[in-house]
Amino acid sequence: MDISQTIAELKKRPGFNDNVGMILIHNGVVRNWSRKDHSSVIALEVIPDHGRIEQLRQEYLQRDGIFEIIIEARSGNFKPGDDLLFIIVAGDIRENIKPVLSELLDRVKSEAIAKKEISNR
Repeated sequence: MDISQTIAELKKRPGFNDNVGMILIHNGVVRNWSRKDHSSVIALEVIPDHGRIEQLRQEYLQRDGIFEIIIEARSGNFKPGDDLLFIIVAGDIRENIKPVLSELLDRVKSEAIAKKEISNR
């Protein structure tokens, strides 16, 4: 995803100027260490459930103040530094936007993405 291009396109949508005062972005990347034990990670295999991701997106679009949510979850094998997951939440005020990004991110990661770390061990 080209974040700048995606935001530029979002800003062209009807209603943007009337409904958006904040855009928050999550850009998840592959770490070169495991969250479990900090061991070295040389690759990550990722399988997103795009259907579940869309269900979650639709659920959170119903929250107060949310104008749009864009999610791109990549599938395949990735190396440290590669982009994996983009979430863009656009809406009216920070009190409405911040919790949506936080909750949605946690749920996408726990409910809709399977991943396997590959180490050199």
